[in-house]
Amino acid sequence: MKHSIRTDMRAAIEAIDPEEALARSRQAAANLIALPAFRDARVLMLYLTIPGEVDTAPIAHAAWQAGKTVLAPKACGVRKLMKPVVCIAHDEDLFHPHNGLRQPAGNDVVPSREIDLVIVPALAFDRRCNRLGRGGGFYDRFLADPQLRAVTVGYAFAEQIIGNVPMHENDLPVDIVVTDRNVFGQMQAEARLP
Repeated sequence: MKHSIRTDMRAAIEAIDPEEALARSRQAAANLIALPAFRDARVLMLYLTIPGEVDTAPIAHAAWQAGKTVLAPKACGVRKLMKPVVCIAHDEDLFHPHNGLRQPAGNDVVPSREIDLVIVPALAFDRRCNRLGRGGGFYDRFLADPQLRAVTVGYAFAEQIIGNVPMHENDLPVDIVVTDRNVFGQMQAEARLP
């Protein structure tokens, strides 16, 4: 079931015109930046976008302009763990690829208990904020950290919202889901956004 959903979602995302994807990424970023959880966060963690994902760069730039600390995940070890590493404004050229993912080049790790907001990628979400990742389990392990008290926000294109994400015992939902068209979740009354 998960495999077929992942296949369908990849096809739906690939069908989005690149110019349209950029415009819709800007709208999704505006929707996320409007959240009280973003406004109130001092330290936030976001993923570094790869092709086929909603672009997080506008969020990073807004956070830097507001004086927030921006973190990005860096894979470590064979246990598929990730650590939150500081990203410095305008140092995007220092990011380097690892297994097809972009990671910060630095090593300045921030303890998970200090993070206020985590922006989480996935291939699919449902309206109960369940998520279907790419299958590596990195985010499920990270979000399960008992010291992490951050608000978690799923970030996706509207096409990535499906009726029901199949969940297993180690799968963790997010608090809020933000797309280019909607915001919904456990901490946010559903809203239709322009």
